[in-house]
Amino acid sequence: MNGITTAPYSPLGQRNLRAKHIAIVWAVFAIWPFAAGNDYMLSLGIFFFINLLLIGGLNLTMGYGGQISMCQAGFFGMGAYVSGVLAMRWGVPPVLGALVAMAMTAFSAFVIGLPALRLSGHYLSMATLGFNAILSVLFNELVSVTGGPNGLSGVPPMSVFGFVFDTPGKFFWLAWGAGLVLMLLVASLLASRAGRALRAVSGSEVAADSMGIDPFRSKLAAFMASAISAGLAGALYCHFNQYASPETFSFSASVLLVVMVAIGGWGHFWGPLFGAMVFTAMPELLRRIHDAELLVFGACMVAVMLFLPGGIASIATRLIRRRQSAAAKQSEKAGRHGIA
Repeated sequence: MNGITTAPYSPLGQRNLRAKHIAIVWAVFAIWPFAAGNDYMLSLGIFFFINLLLIGGLNLTMGYGGQISMCQAGFFGMGAYVSGVLAMRWGVPPVLGALVAMAMTAFSAFVIGLPALRLSGHYLSMATLGFNAILSVLFNELVSVTGGPNGLSGVPPMSVFGFVFDTPGKFFWLAWGAGLVLMLLVASLLASRAGRALRAVSGSEVAADSMGIDPFRSKLAAFMASAISAGLAGALYCHFNQYASPETFSFSASVLLVVMVAIGGWGHFWGPLFGAMVFTAMPELLRRIHDAELLVFGACMVAVMLFLPGGIASIATRLIRRRQSAAAKQSEKAGRHGIA
């Protein structure tokens, strides 16, 4: 019985295999603080993990749930401002503030998702876009709370049980751990009944409903999980920079996050990892032509849709399938020769 449940292609077997791969990849990432050379390069590693939280959460809604959300940057900003304001203006411990931020984004996603997720396609995109626009206005107009266009400055650094993450070298491990937890949770989710139900809903809501799955509940749960991940990313971003600006959480940021999910490979487990790499590295490479950044991202999106619909992660999937197919053919030929 145990051999069946942990077979390589069973959900539990896939979860265990993914966990092993995650351990290897994160062990490689752990080398970065020693190879970065300076605080600037180390900061890029921190932003990579923050972007991974954003894109990994959005991949749950888009890649596995089949719903296009255009408000991930809004949740990102909500997490940043809630945690930052609580810590700076009311002296709330940053860890507690981050938890409150995650709870607030989850509640907001629940309230917005109740009506919005009954829509689909372009209508859902427009509804979530409207929510992002509302948040952008609030970030700018609530000057007494958020600092308005000037931003929220003077945010204290993150601290956990008295240990202060006040340098990039210290904060890296916090972001590293947050990214690790996200990937492990997603691996467990995909192996669970809830994860399989979510993918069934993405394939066909009618078919999923006929099998006893509640499509709306699955979509709402994925939407809330995506918001929680963005809320945590916002809290980490705000306490690392000790500053938050409304322009970081604008509509264009939500569009770029959707693009990164597509480029990385939506519906692929490792897709957010590649998307986060591109999202972190591309602005640095295009710093001299900042005005053309959206143009380049748009061109990348068109190229991916035309020539690589499955994103970067699909390349590895194709290679694995080819190897498996070649191995199967070789074993079949060997079996024929043995019979002969």
